[in-house]
Amino acid sequence: MSQLTTHILDTSKGKPVAGVRVSIYQGENDEWTELTWGVTNHNGRITDLLKEDLTLQRGIYKLRFETKDYFDKHKTPTFYPYVEIIIDITGDEHYHIPLLISPFGYTTYLGS
Repeated sequence: MSQLTTHILDTSKGKPVAGVRVSIYQGENDEWTELTWGVTNHNGRITDLLKEDLTLQRGIYKLRFETKDYFDKHKTPTFYPYVEIIIDITGDEHYHIPLLISPFGYTTYLGS
C-alpha cells in the first residue's frame, strides 16, 4: 500500500465513487508540480497512488479530485467541478485522505 491513499463516497447516494481521477501535486501557492495520478476503483478507493518505493518528503501537497465527470456521468448538476485538498506531510507514516461528496457540498478528514 502506498504512503498516501484515498477514497471517495457520494453521501447523497451512500455509495462509493468509481472512475474519478485524483492527482497529487507538490508545491504551494501558485507553483504546483504534478507527481502522479490515479483513478478510483469500484470501491471508490486508490490504494496504489504512489509507487511502493516512493515516500513523500516533508512539505505541502495537493490532491485534486476531478468530480465533475462523475456527476456529469450521472446527469447530476454540481456546484464543484473539482475538489482540491491541501495537506502538510510531516513524516513518513501512512496518510489516508477520504473525500465525502454530494452535488453541493464536500468534506474531508485525516483517516487511518
